[in-house]
Amino acid sequence: MFIQTQDTPNPATLKFIPGVPVMENGTADYPAAESAKSSPLATRLFQVDGITGVFLGSDFVAVTKAESLDWFALKPSILAGIMEHFASGLPVVEAATAGADSPHGSDDGNDSETVQQIKQLLDTRVRPAVAMDGGDIVFQAFEDGIVTLQMRGACQGCPSSTATLKMGIENMLRHYIPEVREVRSADL
Repeated sequence: MFIQTQDTPNPATLKFIPGVPVMENGTADYPAAESAKSSPLATRLFQVDGITGVFLGSDFVAVTKAESLDWFALKPSILAGIMEHFASGLPVVEAATAGADSPHGSDDGNDSETVQQIKQLLDTRVRPAVAMDGGDIVFQAFEDGIVTLQMRGACQGCPSSTATLKMGIENMLRHYIPEVREVRSADL
């Protein structure tokens, strides 16, 4: 197995591309070792000292490290962990808990036309671009002209995430949907 690595805009996160599907549907975000019990792959990666987050995408694994550590020292252990996992035959996420994170927070299916438009634009224009950077974006709410989104994976805590939200996503949503006045991060 040949695993490629790719830098992300977040210097604390590196994207690992194993060349095989990682998640069949959706994404999975494990911001701490305690949250990774349902994923044998994430659990294995958290055994590497200094790993602070694991995000699973369709064809990549984004790993976040403690800022004080160097990728040069961590990369061999992470690569070995990913290779060992895929060689083991274990699932990436346990079947009983394989319900991947919803890209739209609490999705009850009773969305207004405006919310449906927002979600469609996020799915078709934003999510693919954010995935290229090793992350994901999740719709949380739309109230009084304000769209609340949550950044995940490499995008969470990224120095450029505020600019992405304000200059990229907010401008696009305001252009296509006049009801949108502002975009905010759910993390604030």
